[in-house]
Amino acid sequence: MRTRLVPPAGVPAPGLAQLRTDVRAFLREQIDAGVFTPGIDTWLTRWNPEFTRALAARGWLGMTIPTEYGGRGRTFMERFVVTEELLAVGAPVAAQWVADRQAAPSLLKYGTEKQKQRFLPAIAKGEISWAIGMSEPESGSDLASVRTRAVRAEGGWLLTGIKLWTSGAHHADAFFVLARSAETDPADRHAGLSQFIVALDSPGLDIRPVLSMSGDHHFNEVILAGVFVADDMVLGRIGDGWAQVTSELGFERSGPERLLSTFTLLQAATTEVETGHLPADPRIGALIGRAFALHHMSSAVSESLERHENAELAASVVKVLGTRFEGDVAEIVEELAGEVGPDRAEFGELVRDALRQRPGFTLRGGTSEILRGVIARGLGLR
Repeated sequence: MRTRLVPPAGVPAPGLAQLRTDVRAFLREQIDAGVFTPGIDTWLTRWNPEFTRALAARGWLGMTIPTEYGGRGRTFMERFVVTEELLAVGAPVAAQWVADRQAAPSLLKYGTEKQKQRFLPAIAKGEISWAIGMSEPESGSDLASVRTRAVRAEGGWLLTGIKLWTSGAHHADAFFVLARSAETDPADRHAGLSQFIVALDSPGLDIRPVLSMSGDHHFNEVILAGVFVADDMVLGRIGDGWAQVTSELGFERSGPERLLSTFTLLQAATTEVETGHLPADPRIGALIGRAFALHHMSSAVSESLERHENAELAASVVKVLGTRFEGDVAEIVEELAGEVGPDRAEFGELVRDALRQRPGFTLRGGTSEILRGVIARGLGLR
């Protein structure tokens, strides 16, 4: 039986086109008013809580959170449209990104009623930010090798370990921590893992900056030295961490941010071609074609998530192809642009930012090598 890598995209629901138009008009107003300048990789690099709250006021945050928890009760595809438009213009969305994309769906699926009532309304209002505590030194994308320990204590757990590449932890309010809560057979590394909700101002927790090669501070090393987490802040069930985190990764790997981080540069490059500043190279057309195909693939995964299907395999495919595309945009446009003069400073800055961010595209959310293994296993090849 043939395995379908990515589910087919359906017919767009009525109303999505108008929603897209409304979001574009809002973003145009924000750009014209000087609220933000379009940039590269802005879901990671541009932190603007005021803009996040403005989105919440328009009903474009917490869209898939049910109304009883302060959300909008809208569909995954409506959220996809808003997300895609935000990314396409390089809007400053880092403040809400992980909370809205990842934390909210995980809380809805695995959280207790108390956890939902505490966190979801604040996420929908843009009042709290979230980070991810998965990767560790010497473990990277191999999540089953985590060394952070959770030891039982009176009324809760004590967490000890190090989390690395924790994007936005220096700004965020909380994060999910994947930790080993029980010793298991080394042959079954996926057992004995659990997830915990940890406030980033907890006693015993230290956040240290990890600077990029450009000197920017987006990543962090988070050290947990016996951080106490009460029982009511366990996410899901003790021992179910692996199943929970792989479900969570479906949301992390499938979104349009995995293909649109350099889309503003591609848009700018087409304008440069039209004005004669860049040659009419066929590779630009090929990139546009790939962007169109990836748009449909990513939207199909969102439809699959809306149907509550397991999207791990499809999300991995989109992530591998999408990050390759993002990097190709940076490299091809840089090659064609050559030395960019001061009269085109804005375009030159986009090129430089894309090249600076380029090394991280195939690492975050799972390296391409690890994800190819996921795809191979999904196809029964390993």
